Amino acid sequence: IFKFLGAISVDLGQDRIKPYLSTILMPLYRELNSNYAEQDPTLKNLSQEIIELLKKLVGLEAFSLAFSSVQKQANQKRAMRKKRRVLQTVANPDIAARRKLNRHKNKAETRKRKIESLRSMYKAKRHRSHALKDLAMVE
Repeated sequence: IFKFLGAISVDLGQDRIKPYLSTILMPLYRELNSNYAEQDPTLKNLSQEIIELLKKLVGLEAFSLAFSSVQKQANQKRAMRKKRRVLQTVANPDIAARRKLNRHKNKAETRKRKIESLRSMYKAKRHRSHALKDLAMVE
């Protein structure tokens, strides 16, 4: 899709691309600012290249205006989601409690998985033998 966006922007040219610039920049900006664990670095590089291409094609001033509007929209959406989450916590405490329990359960499962993956590296601790206690005859 990013290659398609780059090809369309080159094909349309400087004058006809300006109305669609913010629409084209939205997915590119989202990819640049994402912080997923399983993120593909080639996508990030490709989006950076297309942004540079758009910057040269449209000019720095028009690009900066469009990019700042995309940034502002993304920040507003993020703030709106956060606000909605907080309001839902107050309005529906049972749903919030269920979400919190699920989060704690997922955290515990993640911790178990992490310990399990590390377990192969570590040896199990040997229990200390209490030699005198074990030898004592108990009637």
